[in-house]
Amino acid sequence: MAETIKADLGIIGAGSGGLSVAAGTAMLGRKVVLIEKGEMGGDCLNTGCVPSKALIAAAARAEEMRDAKKFGIAGVDPKIDFAAVMDHVHGVIKSIAPIDSQERFEGLGVTVIREHASFTGPREVKAGDTLIKAKHFVIATGSTPFVPPIPGLDSVPYFTNETLFENRILPDHLIIIGGGPIGIEMAQAFRRLGAKVTVIEGDKILGREDPELADIVRARLVKEGVELVESGKAEKVEKTPSGVSVTVGARTIEGSHLLVAVGRKPTVGGMNLEAAGVDYDAKGLKTDSRLRTTNKRVYAAGDVAGGRQFTHVAGYHASVLVRNILFKVPSKNNEQLAPRVTYCDPELAQVGLTEAQARERHGDIKVARWPFSQNDRAEAERDTQGLIKIITDKKGRILGAGIVGRGAGDLLQPCTLAISSKLKIRAFTDMIAPYPTRSEAAKRAAGAWYSETLFSDRTKFLVRLLSILD
Repeated sequence: MAETIKADLGIIGAGSGGLSVAAGTAMLGRKVVLIEKGEMGGDCLNTGCVPSKALIAAAARAEEMRDAKKFGIAGVDPKIDFAAVMDHVHGVIKSIAPIDSQERFEGLGVTVIREHASFTGPREVKAGDTLIKAKHFVIATGSTPFVPPIPGLDSVPYFTNETLFENRILPDHLIIIGGGPIGIEMAQAFRRLGAKVTVIEGDKILGREDPELADIVRARLVKEGVELVESGKAEKVEKTPSGVSVTVGARTIEGSHLLVAVGRKPTVGGMNLEAAGVDYDAKGLKTDSRLRTTNKRVYAAGDVAGGRQFTHVAGYHASVLVRNILFKVPSKNNEQLAPRVTYCDPELAQVGLTEAQARERHGDIKVARWPFSQNDRAEAERDTQGLIKIITDKKGRILGAGIVGRGAGDLLQPCTLAISSKLKIRAFTDMIAPYPTRSEAAKRAAGAWYSETLFSDRTKFLVRLLSILD
């Protein structure tokens, strides 16, 4: 007979968003049921952020061995054991997995059901032989790779991020369709691990990012031997004796393996959302500013909410939902303040508006720049590629910031805090940055913002006038 569980909160999906809501709610003493048909930890742990960054880390070590000559150390061409590299990748997943495990969450008091979830009514979900009746539900089912309708693609083997990290054979020539963050990160990683790599992108690589910053990444990729085919659409895919071929205009590119990385689509199917009165479309669930769906008892978190598809946004959604559901405090989703990072080398990080977006929305703006070529720590590390850009209005209110360079994702945090706290660029001039660090770049950029005024004839006249008081 079917079991019925009554709960305060039912959560569908044990990825970043669902786990964060479950942990917070359970620790506040509420009864939580967490339903997951696949792996605990979702895409981020098993097939996304964690394995990709582990692979990138291995590739970076290989590149450092090749590039050691600039430090007076003989560079060597590393011997790559790709199977061992993948053992490292899965070892990292295994190390992190206990944090997201069923055992940990059951220890927090969460009832975990490893079954497919389907709504049977506005406040009921069936999972296997269990019926869950809850005051509120959170749908946190994430997203899956989008596979474009390219002729012939369905007749050849190809990777997506969901299958790439199960491969234990280094591709001879990896063709990547898609020049967004995933495509670019994997292109550089596989090239550094010894594969020939070709990236096919219908527009420009990293097209969402500031072109000035993306150009620096592009130059690095080309220098390392990644072939970029931009403004070229993959028109046809065919199986060949040696692997696969992709037709782009008049050119046919042949490779041993194919990775499709053109974006993701929200996971909304198979849950009988109609029975719950939850509306959705190709972009995800339809939600209001508080992440409520068209059924006010059902909320959304993470990629399925139709916004920015980042793990940290899913975690942020969880905090919004805890405030709304448990504390009854109206809390609005403001994910426009969420930063994003592409973990290539050099890293590219952005928060708020790009320069082009700021000019379009605000017209008269100011842009402060500071290159890492003028940063002593970067010089000491012989890695001076990149710069920081801080975009403000004429009064100094920060509208956005972008950084390309080593550790850009970490260096972006003060800018993220400044924007979320509505600080002006003046805050950076008041900051004392430790020397020598790359973090000095933000302070230097802020100083450059004021330099025109500080060293103007008017200021010089004021200084001369004040000298009379000596």
